[in-house]
Amino acid sequence: LTKLPPESVRKGGPNPISNPALATILEKAKELDVPKDIVERNMKKASEKGQEDYIEKFYEVYGYGGVGFVVEVLTDKLNRAVAAVTSAVKDCGGKMATAGSVMFRFRHARTVSVKVSDANKDQLLELALDAGAEDVIEPSDEEGNSEEYHSERYYKLVSPPENYSAILSKPRDEGISFELDSGFELIPNNRVEVDDEAMELNKELMSRLLELDDVDAVYTDQKRSLALNR
Repeated sequence: LTKLPPESVRKGGPNPISNPALATILEKAKELDVPKDIVERNMKKASEKGQEDYIEKFYEVYGYGGVGFVVEVLTDKLNRAVAAVTSAVKDCGGKMATAGSVMFRFRHARTVSVKVSDANKDQLLELALDAGAEDVIEPSDEEGNSEEYHSERYYKLVSPPENYSAILSKPRDEGISFELDSGFELIPNNRVEVDDEAMELNKELMSRLLELDDVDAVYTDQKRSLALNR
């Protein structure tokens, strides 16, 4: 959600009254308790004059327990951005990675999110197969039970970019409510299981990165081991 407002503003303008997509995103951010200052900061940055001068850049990071991070940056000053990212990573005990050493763990894709309460797994698997989706990602159990996550949980249909329109038509035809993505996102090819200690340290690192003005999104391939949580 830290990435959604600026992308929506750039496409439809900063006024939620005339930009229904932005209005939906802001309502969702409010429901999920996304800090208001982060949302407003990103909207302001997206609507500033000279936005076309901003550069998108990806930085790769090693976290704890073999976990990888990809930090998506939108900035008008690359030197400032890389200095801030590097400082945050160092302070949290992570390590900057060379280009390509983490990115290969992810793939670019488009996604459609469907609430668990709106469809069952078998129904979505059949729908995804018919539509040519790559995968159906289930919400992890530990996230659903954690006090740090809200009760709303989603299946995510993963689509190659060229097949996204076909994927969208299927839940629409079946009368299943769904949510669009904001554009391309990075989906991990595999998840890395970590223990509780590494999980907390990586969460601290991610939070620190998301606080940076130039950071739009942070992707990770982390997965908590359920066996270690019981």
